[in-house]
Amino acid sequence: QVQLVESGGGSVQAGGSLRLSCAASGDTYSTYWMGWFRQGPGKAREGVAGIYTEDGRTYYDASVKGRFTISQDNAKNTLYLQMNNLKREDTAMYYCATGALRWVVWSNPSSYNYWGQGTQVTISS
Repeated sequence: QVQLVESGGGSVQAGGSLRLSCAASGDTYSTYWMGWFRQGPGKAREGVAGIYTEDGRTYYDASVKGRFTISQDNAKNTLYLQMNNLKREDTAMYYCATGALRWVVWSNPSSYNYWGQGTQVTISS
């Protein structure tokens, strides 16, 4: 079992920044992937960024590449998402997730088996 708790969401104006955190506890030793997903109103959940915990390789959706940075602090068992130059279309509930399988498509929600409760990000113009 892995428990995930997100924090850091909020409301900011377009062009602003936020940093999301995801504190992991429990059986994190079985984790190969950690990812950030988001789900806007009436939309499907989509992968924003993922990190392969074995070697730290990172992956991004094209819509956030160059603006968002995913990182992990292994000592704190915490995953981060630094979000810069935020746009209105970034408005969504953001979730972190962990996956215990090695060979997966990082952006597919089905690749992950534990999820946090989500943190809301709202961007205004």
